[in-house]
Amino acid sequence: MDNKFIDISLTSENLDLYYVRTSILNSLKKTLPSFHGQFLDVGCGKMPYRNYILENSEVTKYVGLDIENALIYDPKVKPDFFWNGIKMPFENESFECAMATEVLEHCPEPEIVLKEVFRVLKPGGVFFFTVPFLWNLHEVPHDEYRYTPFSLERHLKNSGFGNIEINATGGWHAAMAQMLGLWVMRSPMPKNKRKYLSKILKPIIGYLIRKDTLHQIAFKDGQMITGLYGIAKR
Repeated sequence: MDNKFIDISLTSENLDLYYVRTSILNSLKKTLPSFHGQFLDVGCGKMPYRNYILENSEVTKYVGLDIENALIYDPKVKPDFFWNGIKMPFENESFECAMATEVLEHCPEPEIVLKEVFRVLKPGGVFFFTVPFLWNLHEVPHDEYRYTPFSLERHLKNSGFGNIEINATGGWHAAMAQMLGLWVMRSPMPKNKRKYLSKILKPIIGYLIRKDTLHQIAFKDGQMITGLYGIAKR
């Protein structure tokens, strides 16, 4: 278990990462009852949720898959399998469930990946996903998309999925909190200024995040979102 992804407290040092990691974890918790059997983590990186999923669901086998030239987050953690981005090294209908957290925005042709996920899932299999909406450029030049719920749903349907449910990770107040966190932690500024502003902004960011939970988020004109999560079934 990676405590920086699972045990998360708001501090002056993680104002940029706190909300996104908390929202991913919260969305994952909601989906855990759907996980069982063999589980595929697509674009697994260092698999920060592996132990948490194994300990809190009916998953019996966890398989990490990543692209051959993926960014190495931790040299001590290796994916169970690599693939070329075209065809996954698994037989049809090999897994009961799969997930891709913060992965699809890096896929030049997302439907290639989604169709492969569909292929390797068993009938009735569950696919859990998260994508950012409000986030800085990262892993440049392999940062391809920011999805709306409408484009994401279309790609999933085009890839064969049904029973699609997509939700926002946060709305206007969380978006402001996330932008303040990103600004103070990642924009160019002197170290002393960053340290000073982080202490000032920490309670404001915490307030905005708490306030955001009081509001329903509907996908309509004028709505701001921080990111998306959901499930789709084969």
